[in-house]
Amino acid sequence: MYILVGGAGIMGSELARALVNIDHTVAVIDIDPLACQYAREKIGVMAFEGSAVNTTLLMEAGIRKATSVIAALREDALNLAMVTLSKHYGVPQIIVRMNDRDFYEPYRLAGATHIISTTELAINRMVNAIEYPQVDAMMHFEQGQVEVIKLSIPDECYIVGRSLAELAQDPRFPAGTLIIGYQAHPHEDLMIPNGNTILEKGSTILVVTKPDLVKKVIDFIGMCR
Repeated sequence: MYILVGGAGIMGSELARALVNIDHTVAVIDIDPLACQYAREKIGVMAFEGSAVNTTLLMEAGIRKATSVIAALREDALNLAMVTLSKHYGVPQIIVRMNDRDFYEPYRLAGATHIISTTELAINRMVNAIEYPQVDAMMHFEQGQVEVIKLSIPDECYIVGRSLAELAQDPRFPAGTLIIGYQAHPHEDLMIPNGNTILEKGSTILVVTKPDLVKKVIDFIGMCR
């Protein structure tokens, strides 16, 4: 895929590096010549010096052939302009970093396919770390209506040695909750479990649930014999 990143700051640069590492072709645009130099020499991507909302420069950077554009500029107003231009040039996937939540609706109307608030992500991670220290990771979906949580199963725990079918029939298992991923050991791949999957000690599970059921899920999984 050819991916065009607007902004070569800390986020834009690290994002470009991550994309290159998974074999994407990446170009960045930034007004800072030193940032562009760093992107070329240290990351190994194409870098275009100038404004990411300059149509001439966007054409030079190949926006018409881009499969994805990521707007990670310093200001929401500039990101909004880049989203609008990307939509105009027919880019199928337009991802934008949102700083101010007031821009959510304008971004959506302008054609952004993914709107990501880095501030909200950071705040949510910190709050979750305090509220649910047992959770390895947690992600929100559908504006916080659904939670996906990653949990490690304690060695001496109620659910160790039981199958998912058994858990589903347990009246204490929160209704409306699904275990959608299972990793028996850290060196093994994550698998999609079924009713016959036996939960081993030291394994990891991915659970989908509602926000108000997170504590119940943690309490259930943490039940010691």
